[in-house]
Amino acid sequence: MDSPFWNPKTETLPREQLRELQLSKLRRTVAWAAARSPFYRRSFASAGFSPEQLRTWDDVNRIPFLTREEWMASQDAHPPYGELPVVGAEGAIRVHTTSGTSGRTPLRALDSRKDWAWSADMWCYALWGAGVRPHDVGYVAFGYGSFIGFWGLHNGLEKMGALTIPGGAQTTAARVKQILDFGVTVVASTPTYALRMAQEAENLGLDLRSSGVRTVILSGEPAGSIPETKALIEEQWGARAYDTAGMTEVSTIFMFEPADQPGGCHVIEDHFIEQVVDPATGRELPYGEQGERVCTSFGRGTIPLLRYRTADLVVKVPHTTSSSGRTWDLYAGGILGRVDDMKLVRGTNVYPRAVEGIVRSHGGVEEFQLRIVREGIRDEVYLRIEPVAGLGDGEWQVLARRIGTDLADAHEGLRFIVERAGENELPRFELKAKRLVDLRPTVPSPAPAHTDTVPACEPATAVPAPTA
Repeated sequence: MDSPFWNPKTETLPREQLRELQLSKLRRTVAWAAARSPFYRRSFASAGFSPEQLRTWDDVNRIPFLTREEWMASQDAHPPYGELPVVGAEGAIRVHTTSGTSGRTPLRALDSRKDWAWSADMWCYALWGAGVRPHDVGYVAFGYGSFIGFWGLHNGLEKMGALTIPGGAQTTAARVKQILDFGVTVVASTPTYALRMAQEAENLGLDLRSSGVRTVILSGEPAGSIPETKALIEEQWGARAYDTAGMTEVSTIFMFEPADQPGGCHVIEDHFIEQVVDPATGRELPYGEQGERVCTSFGRGTIPLLRYRTADLVVKVPHTTSSSGRTWDLYAGGILGRVDDMKLVRGTNVYPRAVEGIVRSHGGVEEFQLRIVREGIRDEVYLRIEPVAGLGDGEWQVLARRIGTDLADAHEGLRFIVERAGENELPRFELKAKRLVDLRPTVPSPAPAHTDTVPACEPATAVPAPTA
């Protein structure tokens, strides 16, 4: 019988035994970090913490937090890798970095051969859980480079015995043709790029729905867990889409959506401890409350990761909310956004995830971009939409008005000025999409709270679309 689990023993381990396993692994990881990492030795000493204090589960919170800023400062002070690693470059076989989408110096991570074997195994949990098997043909739509991206997924496909096609440096059209030519059954990409490939297939007159693709593995963006975006991908590909999430800091994924698609992703709890804390106080939150993800990893030996504050927003729910049979807890809705993603506009919170969910719920949208500007003493939000080819002026007016009204209704009446962008005017993204552009001065000037509750699209037709 074909098991739905990559590792049946640990995926169905009773919670009490799972906690014992996690605590045992944590003790070893903390002792390893204290003995070999200069950074952790100082951090532990400053916090008055020692590995011997890890006696019970409650003692986990004795371990000091690690932040990205601390890691980057360590890199800057001790280039190029900082003092978190327990070995130098001579003990590693690979270097990878973060994507650098924030415009800052990317984090640099060293990995050993053992680390990479572990990274592939974490992806196998997700691939197997989504129904991928050795007879499948996998296509990795990813520009292979120093960004860690889908490197681990590539290795995971190979580890389970699936034929793996690296869709490296080539055009989107070439990738789409390869997917059809090679009889691909599993495609891996970011949610944004999955939509981009579907658009290109339509431009080429190719029908992805009738292809052999039955599974799309999504990662790299919270968009993979937005129901409207995911439904659109599944409709355009004629396949089931599965959300995952990882990060360079652990070299691999830490959660995945199983075949029963419970509206969330299981945390790989035999290899991670995931906590949810109040971003302001650091206090751990109970099930059902939204907070910041804090990650502890047991797998990457070269760089121990202990209570790392990720800035991801999540809501943890118990394993019983899923029918998969796994005893691992879940993040409901996957990654909900970033602590620093929220923008305050005239007293109203604007979240990119919420905007995308509304925009993608309407047909006729090819691409979009959100721009926040300051006009005088007043902030304005412009939503530039590139509609599908052939959408007439009348249809556009209806679409713009509906989207603007829905956005206003969801944002306390805040007006979104909807504009039409020219064909292929807006940027396309292969990796992480950046659709929100905040052009306001860094030092805000006083502005009154918004009071306008007029239909959001009334002024849209008065704002001319710029020349493409």
